[in-house]
Amino acid sequence: MNTFKIKSYAKVNLALNVTGKTAKLHKIESIITFVNLHDSIFLKEIFNKTHKIFFKGKFSKNINKINTVTNLFKLLDKKKLLKNKKFEIKIIKNIPQKSGMGGGSMNAASLINFFVKKKILKMKKNEIIKLANSIGSDVILGINPSISILCSNGVIKKFKKNINLYTLIVKPNFGCSTSFIYSKIKKFSKSQFNFPKKEMFKTKYLKDLNNDLEDVAFKKHPNLKKIKLFLKNTANSKFVRMTGSGSSIVAYFQSKGACVDAYIQFKRKFKSHWCIISKTI
Repeated sequence: MNTFKIKSYAKVNLALNVTGKTAKLHKIESIITFVNLHDSIFLKEIFNKTHKIFFKGKFSKNINKINTVTNLFKLLDKKKLLKNKKFEIKIIKNIPQKSGMGGGSMNAASLINFFVKKKILKMKKNEIIKLANSIGSDVILGINPSISILCSNGVIKKFKKNINLYTLIVKPNFGCSTSFIYSKIKKFSKSQFNFPKKEMFKTKYLKDLNNDLEDVAFKKHPNLKKIKLFLKNTANSKFVRMTGSGSSIVAYFQSKGACVDAYIQFKRKFKSHWCIISKTI
């Protein structure tokens, strides 16, 4: 059987506003891009009664046996969408857990994209959206990934463009609890992205925006604020922002050289924290 390799790219929030709350979830709007940091998924069809799913790599420790990928295959089997085909899936985890980069959700989305492309899944667009949403709230962002604006009403507007920024992604040696961070949000922002347009991806617009989850995360983990302030003070950083509910902080640069310089400065100061140079795609 052929083995297929799938790149599952990390998602970063260039800006994030919490605009309200429903009975179950907070309402958010966000400007989103993807970077070339990615998990690698190796997939092949097998003759077996069950799927074989396992995780390898630096960030594979302590992944729950029940996760977004297992939930995806459980749902696909329940609905008989794979027509009794079984697969072996090996995922090399290069994206840190609890980092705000949607690693697990993007894994599930990447697998859906693969199955649709290979015509293993034959579903209409609205059915794909329903499937993605039933697995996780941000899985839909990884369906045909591209720079996107998530509106507060749940509509996602995708654009065919690369913002061409280099990123220094810093993940301290702890993660943030998404449920805890959102539970402490008491004030809501006015919607800013309900009329999405490509000009919103320009650096001069992005640098004046925020991530509403930062205040709560920084209060819980003061070291995150120290990291952000340090990165803001590095030469030539255009803006610095936490992605998702943390704990990754991302600094954005126009040139690779400036990004490399910031990396060197950061590693001198924060030796124990993981960081990587990446680029938007």
